[in-house]
Amino acid sequence: MIETGAQAPDFTLPDQDGSEVTLSDFRGQTVVLYFYPKADTPGCTTQACGIRDHRADYEEAGAVVLGVSPDTVKDVKKFADKQSLNFRLLADADHGVCDLYGVWGEKSMYGRTYWGAIRSTFIIDAGGTVVHVIPKASPKTHDADVLKFLAELGAPASS
Repeated sequence: MIETGAQAPDFTLPDQDGSEVTLSDFRGQTVVLYFYPKADTPGCTTQACGIRDHRADYEEAGAVVLGVSPDTVKDVKKFADKQSLNFRLLADADHGVCDLYGVWGEKSMYGRTYWGAIRSTFIIDAGGTVVHVIPKASPKTHDADVLKFLAELGAPASS
């Protein structure tokens, strides 16, 4: 997993509308890059709706939020529309970016072992450096944890 102090690896992925999004295009802004296992599942919905409901807090902190899952554009579009999400979801269908950030790993549920995205969050400063990592983020406390760190960071307002 990418660690605090590392340069955030650049990538380009399609968003829920099929538009290409490149991480380095957000240089000059703080980015909250969060990885979630699967669109429209209970934990992922809790986490995404929390971000949606705290959008003003993220904007006040000067942060852009990008959610990444190993889903197709069609699946993230359906999820974004169903939940009225007001931020970008990125489709990493081949889990290449999950691999790049070290969040693609072995998981288990109900005695079954499988590979998937580990719910994790990376806060990236305006220069592209990872300044905070939340491995195994909790959907219920995600916003509080991220917003607390952003307040401590004193992220500059985006222009």
